[in-house]
Amino acid sequence: MEEISISPQALEKLLGAADPDACLVYLAQLAGSVPVSLSPQRLQQAQALLCQLGLEPAPARPPLLRSEQRPEYTEQDVLRRMEQPNSGFQRLVGEVQRYLSRVLSTQELQILLSIYEYVGLDPEIINMLVHYCVERSRSRGSGRMPSFRTIEREAYHWADEGIDSLELASAFVRQQGVRRSRMGQLTRLLGIEGRRLTQTEEKYLTAWADLDLPEQTFRLAYDKTVMNTGGLKWPYMNSILQRWHSQGLRTPEQIEQYDRKPAAKPTAKPADQFQRHGQALSPMLRQAAERLMEEEEANQWHTNQP
Repeated sequence: MEEISISPQALEKLLGAADPDACLVYLAQLAGSVPVSLSPQRLQQAQALLCQLGLEPAPARPPLLRSEQRPEYTEQDVLRRMEQPNSGFQRLVGEVQRYLSRVLSTQELQILLSIYEYVGLDPEIINMLVHYCVERSRSRGSGRMPSFRTIEREAYHWADEGIDSLELASAFVRQQGVRRSRMGQLTRLLGIEGRRLTQTEEKYLTAWADLDLPEQTFRLAYDKTVMNTGGLKWPYMNSILQRWHSQGLRTPEQIEQYDRKPAAKPTAKPADQFQRHGQALSPMLRQAAERLMEEEEANQWHTNQP
């Protein structure tokens, strides 16, 4: 059989997705559409996940919807949709209320109708959307159900991303579940318990979860951060992880081997600005200079973030 070559970027995405079906379909495509023994539903879900990962061309996205342009639904509009024979909206309302264990208010019914008609999501996808928002709220440590405004914003996000089928929705929810699981592991590793994450902390953890590095590598980065700064400095730890990732270093063994490589002759590195009269830096001064460089990189990265 002809040898199959897979790029490091694609391999990283597939390992991060942790989905055997998606790996099988992707390798089959690389090999020239080798038949895959999957049911049509599993095949569609695998292809949808590959689209989410950017490993398969995504279908053309619909034009972006704007919440400020949606129709203003009235209470009478809601009642008319509820009274229609075989109303899909009526069944949707019943399912959402059963899931939330409460009766929806008039305003919530109006929002749900806008998601159903204006955004144009099928009832099955809306049910999955509501379930996803509730589980996401629980994973963040909130004891409250998400507001319908939150559900509405997520519905627009799904529509903008072209998530308009059960296969695409399932792939998206699965991918986000893997990400949340990794974020939970990182949160425990960093000793954050008994409180909700701040927006900045969640931003960093989301980016780190997508790196899909082994837990031992995160422990090493955390240890270096604490030893060099005296505590958990998020930008500093991020600069370490992003540098390792850009250099293709995944495991502590690879990092240790890389650090043992003989240093190249200095040319015009910032650390050399600490040299005077042609004397080489002492190990202590060079370590301090490198730490300053890392902190500067971290500050620049933090400043450039939205």
